[in-house]
Amino acid sequence: MATIEFLLNGTPTQCQVSPDTSILTLLRDHLGMTGTKEGCASGDCGACTVAIKSPADSDFLSLNACITPAHQLHGQHLLTVEGLSANGELHPAQRAMVECHGSQCGFCTPGIVMSLFTLHTQQQKRPAPLTPERLEAALGGNLCRCTGYRPIRDAALSMSSHPWQTPQWFDASQPATVALSPSNTPDDDVALFAQPATLEELTALRRRYPSARLVAGATDLWLENTQRLATLNQLIDVTHVESLRHIEEAALNGKSGWWIGAGVTYSQLEPLFEAHYPAFAHLLHRLGSQQVRNRGTLGGNIANASPIGDTPPVLLALGASLELTHRDGCRVLPLSEFFLAYKKTALAADEVISRIFIPRLAEDAELKVWKLSKRREDDISAVLGAFHYRLQGGVLSDVRIAFGGMAAVPQRALHAEAALTNRALSQESFQAAQQALGSDFQPMNDVRGSQRYRQQAAANLMERLYLSLSAPTQEVMLHAYAH
Repeated sequence: MATIEFLLNGTPTQCQVSPDTSILTLLRDHLGMTGTKEGCASGDCGACTVAIKSPADSDFLSLNACITPAHQLHGQHLLTVEGLSANGELHPAQRAMVECHGSQCGFCTPGIVMSLFTLHTQQQKRPAPLTPERLEAALGGNLCRCTGYRPIRDAALSMSSHPWQTPQWFDASQPATVALSPSNTPDDDVALFAQPATLEELTALRRRYPSARLVAGATDLWLENTQRLATLNQLIDVTHVESLRHIEEAALNGKSGWWIGAGVTYSQLEPLFEAHYPAFAHLLHRLGSQQVRNRGTLGGNIANASPIGDTPPVLLALGASLELTHRDGCRVLPLSEFFLAYKKTALAADEVISRIFIPRLAEDAELKVWKLSKRREDDISAVLGAFHYRLQGGVLSDVRIAFGGMAAVPQRALHAEAALTNRALSQESFQAAQQALGSDFQPMNDVRGSQRYRQQAAANLMERLYLSLSAPTQEVMLHAYAH
């Protein structure tokens, strides 16, 4: 097994564990650091929240230790709740939680404190008003079962009033480490955790170890280990491949837009989406918690090929394309041709998703995205609808509609699109589009919704679009934020 080298609360640390060991298991079972708790083991409750900083980052970022591979700590700086106090003085996040009575049983408290720590650190470097939206984004991934959220909110708002002496080691960088590399002998049974640094290395490993799983944020993959108890014995980590982390303005087939590296996280996408795709940016606040957005990647959400993945319907509505790369070259494929069947894609065994092209929204085009889920925040979709269109002179054109949760794959509603394209905005045209949904989809039944519910929900989202266009100054449903 490869040796992981990282900083733990400022102290150089080395250890050897199996590839499917999480940071949480490493801390609690191997290093005896039990301040970090296990709640759900699925990245939902936030009790296991820790903070990590890579040499490329200026800030510590929160993440869920229960679903993050321990080997991804290699060359990083990990901070846990045990490391916050300095010279006997509590960190402002800890002191504020004490003074505001933000803890009762204390089980969730370490994770809440770590989320507050990352918020405090960002505030120290880039002071900005702590709006309700910012607080909700920072703490939305932390559940408390007994205290109630008002005192926790009060603690967040009072942190800045407490002084803090930054420890010397706080901004320390992990000394240069050698990348984790596989052995020279390909073997389906050998334990493997490889961290290629270039796309060439990644595609070579992909061909050499066809059974190995690719891992980026691990926000879905790791559930196979924690929930299904599957062994993840061979992993190829893509997070160190520099070319997968770039966002580049460019053109494809005469359309301007952006090439987005498959390893770009949701948090890194927020500035681009807020500037050019506000509806997409709004969706990110409901896609997952801050911990999940700090780790999850656009490429991973696509490659996962889940019928209820949040980003693919939006990308389909925008007309996105993928660059698929293998050892000997690459090809570009429209996203609409990528999903073939449930969890089956057009990706060849030796290919990886390297980039995603998102066309720029035309000045007269609009994008609407609406997600239905059991919880308002941090939940999987039951149905998600994405709507792209132009409305000129009362006539709809360039209509692209896509849904998640309505079929075995994320899919466009081609019959519904045809019912609206080049038609006047009217109740009759939208009723025809609603009826056409029956030809587009035969939804599944599962714990998140029956077939009948999904059919009705999709028709209702079409109705919402009609009402929104008929009365553009009025909001016909609640936004994600309840403020």
